Amino acid sequence: MPVQPSAADERQWTRDIRSASLRGAVLLILFANLILGNDHDNIVVHVTVVIGYLAVSLLSLGMAIARRGPRWADTFFVSVDALLVIIVLYEHLFRIDVTQEHGLTTPSLAIAFLLLNHVGLRLMPSLVALFGGIVLAGWVFLLLLMTVLHWSSGIDTHFVTSFSEDLGLAAAFTFAAVVVYLLTSDHRTIMRAAIESEERRMNLSRFFSPSVVSDLQAASDTLDLERREAVVMFVDLREFTRFTETAPALELAEILAEYRGIVAGAVFRTGGTVDKFIGDGIMAVFGQPKPLPDDADRALKCALHLVRVLEDWTEWRRREGKPALDAGIGLHVGTIVGGVLESGFHDEFTVFGDVVNVAQRLEAMTKTLDASLVVSAAMLDRVPASLSAADWITKDTVELPGRRGTIGIAYIERGVAQPIRNLA
Repeated sequence: MPVQPSAADERQWTRDIRSASLRGAVLLILFANLILGNDHDNIVVHVTVVIGYLAVSLLSLGMAIARRGPRWADTFFVSVDALLVIIVLYEHLFRIDVTQEHGLTTPSLAIAFLLLNHVGLRLMPSLVALFGGIVLAGWVFLLLLMTVLHWSSGIDTHFVTSFSEDLGLAAAFTFAAVVVYLLTSDHRTIMRAAIESEERRMNLSRFFSPSVVSDLQAASDTLDLERREAVVMFVDLREFTRFTETAPALELAEILAEYRGIVAGAVFRTGGTVDKFIGDGIMAVFGQPKPLPDDADRALKCALHLVRVLEDWTEWRRREGKPALDAGIGLHVGTIVGGVLESGFHDEFTVFGDVVNVAQRLEAMTKTLDASLVVSAAMLDRVPASLSAADWITKDTVELPGRRGTIGIAYIERGVAQPIRNLA
């Protein structure tokens, strides 16, 4: 199966075609000079230069169309372009004695600046520096050579004027080359920053909903550890530990991937964040990093949706003859401590506190209660009646292992509830 070119490959191919086209413009200028010029004494040299550059241009075009070529091809072609500029400069600076008519013609300068823009369009500062360095070094050398050759015959006014103009043009070319270099460097820096930003966004999007990713990118202070109100949800597969003892690795990976995709998708669509995956356990948070007034509503809506969707998923796997495991969900709301927890080696963006412990214990109670969802009474107090009107069974005083005091809970027996199926 043929490999489809990436977007970066397409952009590179476009630049290669554009580069070959601009060399065609240079060829037209050279050909026009050859036909319309009056320096017939050096016709052989002119033809040789045109034919040589035509061959190089065709080679460049062929590589661009074929989308292949050695890594050093760009350096080679840019060096050839720079040498062409030096040849053109030499031809016009030394073809006649210095008179009031300036030796550097418009076509000569056009080729130099056209090829400078051409290499700038490659968006590679190193190539701009290479081209500009070769041309400038050659230009200065030719000016010095011209001075030496005219020294013996005397430096007249015409020469001084011509030399000053040539030196000014060389300075103008240098300025233009520096500007192009800075522009390409800035473009490369901006592109690198954009790529790094996109990579960070993609990494964040694995754990947070798109709206939360935007908040994290826009405001770094949301990462600081602070107390805030949030809803914590734990989801876990029943009997998963026993299942792992005998299940093949690929089967484990398949069931975990499907299960995590279902849960994470529902959490993201309701504006929550996936705090962590712990084997078959998933911890999600609503209100981190930024609490919203409807966090409890969205969290319960997500949990009720997951009850139905995970039950459907379990039934589908059973019908397909695949291993199927039931899931339990625990939900609690309260004050948490959230932000970046530093360890010196591996920092973690997480939440912790009593709310987390309670939510985890409520999820564990789904096994003893044969429930699909267990929530704290505090959760139901925060949501509208339309969400709290499911077939709840309530208990006012429940002791949780490892925690002082009692807590009121409500739960939905497995297979009894008719909760939310869609999150639209």
